[in-house]
Amino acid sequence: MASTFSPPAGGGRPWPADLGIIDTLVGIPQDPDSLYRSIRAATRDRESREEFVMPASYMFHDVPDAHSQDVDPIAFLLDEMDRHGVEVGLISLTANPEVAERALAKHPDRFVGSITCDPNRGMEGVRALVRAHEQFGVRGVNIAPHQWVPQVAIDAPLMYPLYAKCVELGIPVFVTVGIAGPRVPSRVQHVELIDQVMYDFPELVFVMRHGAEPWTELAVKLMIKWPNLYYSTSAFAPKYYPKAILDYANTRGADKILYAGYFPMGLTLDRIIRELADLPLRESVWPKFLRENAARILGLSG
Repeated sequence: MASTFSPPAGGGRPWPADLGIIDTLVGIPQDPDSLYRSIRAATRDRESREEFVMPASYMFHDVPDAHSQDVDPIAFLLDEMDRHGVEVGLISLTANPEVAERALAKHPDRFVGSITCDPNRGMEGVRALVRAHEQFGVRGVNIAPHQWVPQVAIDAPLMYPLYAKCVELGIPVFVTVGIAGPRVPSRVQHVELIDQVMYDFPELVFVMRHGAEPWTELAVKLMIKWPNLYYSTSAFAPKYYPKAILDYANTRGADKILYAGYFPMGLTLDRIIRELADLPLRESVWPKFLRENAARILGLSG
C-alpha cells in the first residue's frame, strides 16, 4: 500500500521537514479503564485504584481523552501522526488486539507491531510471541517488570526464554526500567540488573524504556559498555529528558538514543513535538534520534 503520509512544512523545527519520524511507542486510543485494568489491580492505595485516570496520574496531569473522540480510533491516530510528522508508529497488539490487527492490515506502511509478554506465562508466552511474529510480523517485544503479578525482575530466570527467543527471531526487546510510575515496588527495574542480561545475551537488542531514573548516569555507562543496549525517550515530556541522556546523544551516543512518545497514554503529540523543537541536540543527531536508529533496530527499510 502506498503511503499517505505527507510531512508538514518545517514550522521552525530543527529537524528536516521531510524526515518522517518513527515513534517507538504509540497507542491506539481506547478506554483507560480497559487499558490500565491489570496494573491498577496491582496497586494498593485508594487513590490509584479509585481516582486516577491512569495509574501514574500524579505525574501526568493532562492525559489525552483521545478515546472519547467520536471517530474511528485508527483514523484519529493517523490524523494526529500526520499533523506532527510521524510517519511510522510502533503499536502493541496486546492492549487492543482487534483494532491493532486491523491497523497493521490496512496500514502496513504506517504501523509496526509489537507484543507485550508476561514472563510468568513461561513457554505459553514464548509460543504466543512466535505466533505473533509469524502472523503479524511483530518487530518488538514489550516487557514491564513492575507490572506483572508477581513481579519479574529484569535479570530473573523467567525472563530468559523471552530474551533467547528475541535473539532467535532477530527482534528487540523494549523493557521498562527505573522507578515505576504506578505505585508499586520498583527494585525489579533497577538499571544495574541489565548488566547481567547483556553479559548473558550479547546479541540481544535491549531498549530501555520510561526514563531509567534515578539511574540515568548508570544507563549511559552501560550503553557505552554494551553495543546492543539502547535508550528510548518514552513517557517523558521532552523538557524533562534527563541531561545525562541528552549529553550522551550529543557525543558518543548519537546511535543509541531513540525517540518514543507516549500518545495517547499520557502525553499529547502537540506537547511532545512542540517541546522537542527546544531540545539542545546537534544538527547531525536529529535524523538518528527521530528516525534512523529506530529504523535500524526494527529492521525497517528506507
